[in-house]
Amino acid sequence: MPTSVEEPTTTDEATAQHEFDAARMREKYREERDRRLRDDGNEQYVEVKGEFAHFLDDPYAESGFERESLHDEVEVLVIGGGFGGLLAGARLRQAGVEDVRIIDPASDFGGTWYWNRYPGIACDIESYTYLPMLEELDYVPKEKYAFGPEILDHSQAIARKFDLYRDVCFQTRVEDLRWSEEDARWIVTTNRGDRMKAHYVCLATGPLNRPKLPGIAGIEDFEGHTFHASRWDYEYTGGGSDGNLTGLEGKRVGIIGTGATSVQCVPHIGASAEQLYVFQRTPSSIDVKDNPATDPEWKKRLKPGWHQHRMDNFNSLVSGIPQPEDLVNDGWTDLIGKLIVGLREAAGKDQPPTDIEKAIELADFEKMEEIRARVDSIVDNADTAEALKPYYRQFCKRPCFHNEYLDTFNRPNVKLVDTKGKGVERITKRGVIVNGHEYDVDCLIYASGFEVGTDYSRRADLHLYGRSGQTLTDKWSDGVRTLHGMHVRDFPNCFIMSNPQAGFTASYPHLLNEQAKHLAYIIKTGIDKGLRTVEASEAGESGWVEQCIDKARLATDFVENCTPGYYNNEGQMSKRSIQDGFYGGGSIQFFKILEDWRKADEFEGMELG
Repeated sequence: MPTSVEEPTTTDEATAQHEFDAARMREKYREERDRRLRDDGNEQYVEVKGEFAHFLDDPYAESGFERESLHDEVEVLVIGGGFGGLLAGARLRQAGVEDVRIIDPASDFGGTWYWNRYPGIACDIESYTYLPMLEELDYVPKEKYAFGPEILDHSQAIARKFDLYRDVCFQTRVEDLRWSEEDARWIVTTNRGDRMKAHYVCLATGPLNRPKLPGIAGIEDFEGHTFHASRWDYEYTGGGSDGNLTGLEGKRVGIIGTGATSVQCVPHIGASAEQLYVFQRTPSSIDVKDNPATDPEWKKRLKPGWHQHRMDNFNSLVSGIPQPEDLVNDGWTDLIGKLIVGLREAAGKDQPPTDIEKAIELADFEKMEEIRARVDSIVDNADTAEALKPYYRQFCKRPCFHNEYLDTFNRPNVKLVDTKGKGVERITKRGVIVNGHEYDVDCLIYASGFEVGTDYSRRADLHLYGRSGQTLTDKWSDGVRTLHGMHVRDFPNCFIMSNPQAGFTASYPHLLNEQAKHLAYIIKTGIDKGLRTVEASEAGESGWVEQCIDKARLATDFVENCTPGYYNNEGQMSKRSIQDGFYGGGSIQFFKILEDWRKADEFEGMELG
């Protein structure tokens, strides 16, 4: 398939020019998708509990932590100390709400960036866009793409700036929250024996926080060393987030998973281990990552408001809305840019929707051909190169950007074990079996990601009981039901900061920031007016659910035809998964809805008590 497209005069000519190749590519994409489909969907993964509970242990906290249990009351209780909880706490403090307590099972703030410290960890979204509250902290990241330690430091700097360490409960896991109608308070119990009361609760537990394990036969039989990449064991591997894993010298290592985590850590494992086996079910899309140091002269020229402007610019571009200037100018905006060109060319010729879709598809094919050609240009072994090529539409899986991952497979001590979409066959006492061949390993690392699409309470590892003792699990038994993705009928004074029925953004902290501003406005208003309760009305909740379902239908065909992954519920799309998905109108429209709602100051869709 050609890697460039001539300037056709019509979309029909473009389609004719590429019809054979496009038809072949569509068929190839379908074949690759179908071979990965499984009837068990999300059930193919093992929940981390019971004999696997040790995969959740905190390798970074000092042991022996104790404190007295708390039996007090707070105005706002925030569950989660990552960017969601930090932004909620910061925006509440900015609004003048002082009585805020944060609870988190970690021993410090950071959330994702506390737990994930694997070698090579970095953000794949530009740091000047991704890191929240840069202007409030008068901070500009060191490089275009920040590495994990800098992001963790920034998280803790936010907590210090807004005095969030004042009343925090670390190494504490909330077990359940029960609504007391009599008190109009949430009763919160924890594993530390706490029994707190809170007027308002904010659940900022994160969408990707609970590690999952692949449901491979024999997973419990392995007798070597093993850990999940989100709880990296540096006592075993040696080194740190910048690599130098001296503990792996002379060791045979296997890693299961080839998503964003594996892409970043595999080069460091390959540089230190005697032998590395990378077990792959589906290859990631790997594009160039240009990561220059921050230009001090550029930094000096930044004007007030630059951070929000840059976030909006990036979000507009990755939402498919052309901008006068691409401020970020990276792999993300290049991916979208090619789609925009196809869209504008077709739309400018007043083409019907089907032709516009074909033009976008051709632009997508072209970009993915670039990605696959890059594999051929780097990887020496032809069979390995072919196995590393992604055959699916971009954004079927989260794209990756890295300059060393593909090169690692040219090392003589690194072998890609491609399972051809089927996954690992079995784990034994001493290794991993694929296609009947056993690969002996001393250490097995699971880079198998986090639970997505499972019950919210299970992922948050807590139980939420609303009016009359109804659980959130029961409330959502037929699908997520919210107003604006945050408020749930019969769960008063409760705010959920997450993805379902909210606006998708490639840069997740952007969504969290908008949610934090929104909940801070509502809570401050509630306090000022002396309200006992604020909650979604029945009509408000139902109206939002229907709007989400209607708009989600626009993207259903694309997602259903994607290779299985957490974007499409492991290929098991249904009305339930559509209802549980993002707000289909996109993040820009979603943010505007929230902003207009606050400006109206009428609390439409809510009941105040």
